[in-house]
Amino acid sequence: MANVLLVDDDAENLWSLQLALESDGHHVSVAGDANCALDILRRESIQLMITDYEMPGIDGVELCRLVHEQPAHSRLPIVLLSAAAEPQSQSQSWTRFFRKPARIQDLTATLDAHVAVHQRAMRPQYPRASVRAVLRCQVLPESRWIPVDVDCWP
Repeated sequence: MANVLLVDDDAENLWSLQLALESDGHHVSVAGDANCALDILRRESIQLMITDYEMPGIDGVELCRLVHEQPAHSRLPIVLLSAAAEPQSQSQSWTRFFRKPARIQDLTATLDAHVAVHQRAMRPQYPRASVRAVLRCQVLPESRWIPVDVDCWP
């Protein structure tokens, strides 16, 4: 499952979305404003951020820009939520936009898709063995074989 950061100035929105995501097995951190969100990003490993657009002070669009300016978070997937229409800014720095009320199924599908891509990218790359090494491991000398008692075999 994923570490998700929720950012919204409405406590009821935070609580309901946190409950839904945690019941789906995700670890959820919450922030009531952009400054708190930036602080959490400095301290925790977050795999996806969901933020409201219309917040006092730093809004969601500006928060997306600030997050992606940080080298450590330049590729962080961000979902922007809003009761208003999607902002038509010149530099879109969010990954997905959902209009409120967003269906939880759509949010979790987006979350799952981005986490799966991230996990595939982080999978360790094992060196490939040569054919000779593989064959050498498959043909073991007789002395290494443990005899099997046929009376005990299932």
